[in-house]
Amino acid sequence: MDRLSEMEAFATVVDQGGFTDAAKKLGISKSAVSKHVSSLETRLGARLLNRTTRRVSPTEIGLAYYDRARRVLNDAGEADALVTAMQSAPSGVLRVSVATDFGVNHLSPILGSFLHEYPDITVNMVLNNRYVELISEGFDLAVRIGELEDSSLRARKLAETHKQMIASPEYLEEYGRPARIDDLNDHKLLHYSNQANGSVWKLTAPSGEKRQVRSAGWLTVNDGQSLLTAACNGLGIAFLPDFLYAEAMKEGKLMPAIDGLSPETQGIYAVYPPGRYTQPKVRAFIDFLVESFRDSGPGKW
Repeated sequence: MDRLSEMEAFATVVDQGGFTDAAKKLGISKSAVSKHVSSLETRLGARLLNRTTRRVSPTEIGLAYYDRARRVLNDAGEADALVTAMQSAPSGVLRVSVATDFGVNHLSPILGSFLHEYPDITVNMVLNNRYVELISEGFDLAVRIGELEDSSLRARKLAETHKQMIASPEYLEEYGRPARIDDLNDHKLLHYSNQANGSVWKLTAPSGEKRQVRSAGWLTVNDGQSLLTAACNGLGIAFLPDFLYAEAMKEGKLMPAIDGLSPETQGIYAVYPPGRYTQPKVRAFIDFLVESFRDSGPGKW
């Protein structure tokens, strides 16, 4: 007899507490269940069940075997579900978390193409500037920028962005252009309040030395677009990613605040919960993002 069928019959008898209920559960005859269990005991050379007129219960050996058998059966069920899921069309509600700046400027404009390509998927996109717990908060996926702190999550890189200090030509003409990092102490700095590291800018000096500048200054905002507007209006120096300021720089509204200072490179990632397989709706969205941002990056936003 088939080994998996024997395991399933035995485990179901234990679960249901008897052969009659096990037969109903499996949709086969009581005699077929009994044959499967007897064949299993014969093959193993051990009695797995204590049988009385009133009840059936596992022996000590049977209980130990049940634990392992149930794991095998669960794994087999997951394997079947995996094949079914991978062949099914992507569908269902997809909950996505993304930082407001990136979501508004680069994700929202392309969502229409995704929804037309996958009409059975409904997207619930949440724009916020805080770190969300994917599993506990019920998100399928998040788009994150910068160093990934949670190593338990699976991640796929979408693109890169350059982050640097920028200011308007008018501001630099009025207050002077800082020649080095230390000169920032004499300038009006525009601070992004939702930075994970607080009011500190992490910079790399031309010598390669890692420097930190405390940026709490004239204006503090929890929104990058507002900081961009403030910088364009000559209110001070901001430290922003190029996916946000690229267009304004092309139009001459902004320029690098310190000449010759290398920008900081940050990765943009799609992160999602770990698991034995990726749901079709999540896999479809990640593949779509990878393709959409294939030609994006520093100098291309």
